[in-house]
Amino acid sequence: MRTLIAGVTLALLSTLAHAADATCDARAAEKKLAGAAKNSFMKKCEKDAAAATPGAACMGKAAEKKLSGAAKNSFVKKCEKDMAAAPAN
Repeated sequence: MRTLIAGVTLALLSTLAHAADATCDARAAEKKLAGAAKNSFMKKCEKDAAAATPGAACMGKAAEKKLSGAAKNSFVKKCEKDMAAAPAN
């Protein structure tokens, strides 16, 4: 059961990452970026997209650590709080 939950969580995260990647790629093409400028833009865009969904990122980290129950809930709550408090660069 834990493997199934971890698999579903990772699949969701990879879907979110892929969607963010496609959006970022489209925005880079719209700006006609190439080379190092495109790489820099993509990196920042993907980072911003991941920050927009802190719950999913924290759930993925909890799955990697194989947490469940109260430990998982506590970890996710703290992770989301820490991500919200982190200064945006």
